Amino acid sequence: MGGVRIAMWSGPRNISTALMRSFGNRPDTYVTDEPLYGHFLNITGMQHPGREEIIQSQNTNWREVTKWLCSEIPNNKTVWYQKHMAHHLTEDMDYEWIKSLENCFLIRHPKDVIMSFGKKFKLSSSTQLGYHQQKYIYDWICQFTDDFPPVIDVQKIIKDPKDSLKTLCGSFNIDFYDSMLSWKPGQKDTDGVWSKYWYKNVEQSSSFVPLSQNEKDIPKKWESIYSECIEIYEYLLSRTKVNKVVN
Repeated sequence: MGGVRIAMWSGPRNISTALMRSFGNRPDTYVTDEPLYGHFLNITGMQHPGREEIIQSQNTNWREVTKWLCSEIPNNKTVWYQKHMAHHLTEDMDYEWIKSLENCFLIRHPKDVIMSFGKKFKLSSSTQLGYHQQKYIYDWICQFTDDFPPVIDVQKIIKDPKDSLKTLCGSFNIDFYDSMLSWKPGQKDTDGVWSKYWYKNVEQSSSFVPLSQNEKDIPKKWESIYSECIEIYEYLLSRTKVNKVVN
């Protein structure tokens, strides 16, 4: 099978939807929004907004979903951009399918993620933010393949979208398009049914815009979560200097 299948492994509140908008504005790209979300909710019992609607909207059989993600690229496109939340991979899953994809990791400073996430959803565990899972997936890929996948900090994209996206496209041997730098605001057909709960800001956007960097101290109730996440964030940030570089 030809073409390039990109798996972007992110956590919540990470401009992951804006980056999906960017790739969705390419003429050669098919995008998929969090294809394992329904599986994750079904297995874990997590009570996310719109839980039942999300489960009903997706195939919750991870084996069938991951087989599809590695199959022919839909709509005669040559690039398949898959937006994934790292924490959607559950312990019962086999990771072998990941080897068929071009993997990349999107990270954001945990202080900003925690403060943003806490406004939207009850935060009780660091596992809700995906850092542990991102590190596990990254290390697994490095151990069982010959690849060192790119790691991108969101602030680099915000500060210089064109240079960052050019470098990212180069790491996957695909062309960069200027159309990746802006898009029409509003909802997209490719958005998951959960967009009404999480995508308000990106629906109002038409390009990458500066993110607030929270100057307030982490509340005491989240200090232990922050301590766990910052260590992993700094580890992943250090990996931007390995092989495929987006820094």
